[in-house]
Amino acid sequence: MSDLAPSRLSWCAIACLAMFGSAAHAQKAPSMTAPRVDIIGKRDNLDKVSGSGDIIDRDALESTRVFTVNEALRKVPGINVRDEEGFGLRPNIGIRGLNPTRSTKVTLLEDGIPLAYAPYGDNASYYHPPIERFERVEVLRGAGQTLYGPQTIGGVINYITPNPTEDFSGGISIAGGNRDYMNAHARLSGGGFLLDVMQKQGDGARDNIRSEIGDINIKKVFKIDDRQGFTLRGNYYTEDSQVTYSGLTNAEFRNFGARYNPFKNDFFETRRMGLSGTHQIALSADTSLLTNVYWSAFNRDWWRQSSTTTDTQCGTTFRDARIAGQAVNVDGCNSAQGRLRDYYQFGIEPRLRTTHTWFGTPSELETGVRLHHEKQERRQVNASSPLGRAGSVSEDNERDTNAFAAFAHNRLLYGDFSITPGLRYEYIDVSRTDRRAGGNSGSESLSAFIPSLAATYKVQEGTTVFAGVHRGFAPPRVEDIIQTGIGPVATFTNVGAERSWNFELGTRSQVTKELGIQATYFRNDFQRLIAVGSIAGGSINLSQGEALFQGIELGSRYGHASGLYSTAAITWLPTAEQSTAFTRVDTGAAIGGSVGGKRMPYAPKTTATIGVGYATAEGLDVNLEAVHVGAQYADFANIQDPNSDTSGQFGRIDAFTIFNATANYQIRQYGVTVFLAVKNLTDKVYIVDRTRGILPGAPRLIQAGLRWDF
Repeated sequence: MSDLAPSRLSWCAIACLAMFGSAAHAQKAPSMTAPRVDIIGKRDNLDKVSGSGDIIDRDALESTRVFTVNEALRKVPGINVRDEEGFGLRPNIGIRGLNPTRSTKVTLLEDGIPLAYAPYGDNASYYHPPIERFERVEVLRGAGQTLYGPQTIGGVINYITPNPTEDFSGGISIAGGNRDYMNAHARLSGGGFLLDVMQKQGDGARDNIRSEIGDINIKKVFKIDDRQGFTLRGNYYTEDSQVTYSGLTNAEFRNFGARYNPFKNDFFETRRMGLSGTHQIALSADTSLLTNVYWSAFNRDWWRQSSTTTDTQCGTTFRDARIAGQAVNVDGCNSAQGRLRDYYQFGIEPRLRTTHTWFGTPSELETGVRLHHEKQERRQVNASSPLGRAGSVSEDNERDTNAFAAFAHNRLLYGDFSITPGLRYEYIDVSRTDRRAGGNSGSESLSAFIPSLAATYKVQEGTTVFAGVHRGFAPPRVEDIIQTGIGPVATFTNVGAERSWNFELGTRSQVTKELGIQATYFRNDFQRLIAVGSIAGGSINLSQGEALFQGIELGSRYGHASGLYSTAAITWLPTAEQSTAFTRVDTGAAIGGSVGGKRMPYAPKTTATIGVGYATAEGLDVNLEAVHVGAQYADFANIQDPNSDTSGQFGRIDAFTIFNATANYQIRQYGVTVFLAVKNLTDKVYIVDRTRGILPGAPRLIQAGLRWDF
């Protein structure tokens, strides 16, 4: 780990920006065109999207003073985002009923570049950039997602960073609040260069949870000539958190309350560096070639004394005391386990876009390939003291993935009607080596063709009907395919890639200048859905089964530049069914309680985020937002009574509704905005997760600050 404190980096950059800012002029600086991959682009482009798509723009992010990426994504129908530590640092994003744990069923991109540290070999989110880095979020579901991959089962989320400006401009914001919250964010731009620096820290959702993150992002746009340009990006992110992995037992929750957490010795540290470049050249008036090249290194050390409420790392007496709801002394537990991870990835992805005529029909083609490599280095060190950082090594693994993908979508235009056939091919080669003395190794490969077909029909100006069907695909983790250890040979499981047929039918309409509506019916039928350990109660064994998800999404936006405005994102998921029992990959035995016809865990029937606000011409903007998450099960058995199990990992999670309120006031002559935000206005106590024991939602957060734009 680097010993350079993120606070020093952030405050130095902010100080430099403040000095530059004193000489800046207040006019808005024009942005430069930066080569990048947009999956939707401007809101006007939604009419051309062959599927359901949504954009969360800068106005929505700023007017509601979005605190975490979880809060932002809840503004999109079809998305269920589960909180964890209170800062949204490891978001759990689920789309259309899929389990949200670690966002494993979603493709995450930044400016069109893979954001996850191992999207092929371990698509889990233990890192996520702060929402303050972005000016827009694009969400695409349906057949169009096969252009991106490798996950094509839920949807793709693309976070867009601001473009540098030509003239000098920037902004500084400072906010503070209860629970020792502090957020300082600065952005400096000019001459095609952008520097974005942020420092955020504060207490989490429970006792002995505190996070401090620093983020430095740079972006430079080069105009090579009239036909081509290049965008260079660099990022350095740090997190130093005191945070545990374990939730609460039922008795702990009952006796000590939702904020109780005895694990003061658990610490999580992350460092991530990323570099990427995007080159775009106009080969002709109708054809352009855009090429992404990317590299990242991610380091994560998590030292903890417990992983679940039933963990016996500190002994059975310690575990039993927790089950009984007795206070425990973690300093008396002479153990600390370090899950030490290093991930490296690099890749190249050229994309060709051209308009042409195919058999007399005007067409738009997007095609390309991806070459991608990942390396995982995973160690577990078992120390013999509460704060020990050295000891015996129980895991020392190297996992490598080499992947090749090719894809093509061709949109055929017949007046107001379009049809888009598409095809993606994935070839993935993985290997795993146990690097301990006497350890073995193994390798395996898999491939798949992923077809899609989408159509749109422009009923009238501003109203479009869309439909699509595509093959869902997601590769299993390296560790799920190959089992290594001490001995002569590795073993292989019979787990395969996730596969489904996904269908949607919907309509998008700009009913009036002020009112826009999108409604979508979806049906995702899984022939194989993989459930890894720790996604439901009891740390289930790796399993797979058939499942069916279907429902309706409704999104709407209404508003004037000044006056009343509102937004709504509503999802109704009547079907989230285990079509068959989920069975263990190693033995074929059914997972305890899993039976065809029961509901999938962590798939609430209803979710809704509804906001109402009022903006005045004088610069005042106030809004109130309600976030509702329906009841859900924490296990495959659909246990109704959570008190029937003492671990806190099983049972029904009750529905909850929380309210957020925000007020902004712009002092336009000075380029200053002052704001006040209250999250969880009524300080409601509610449960969001039981996978490792009870995790509560965040308590009431009160945040105030100001932003100066120049």
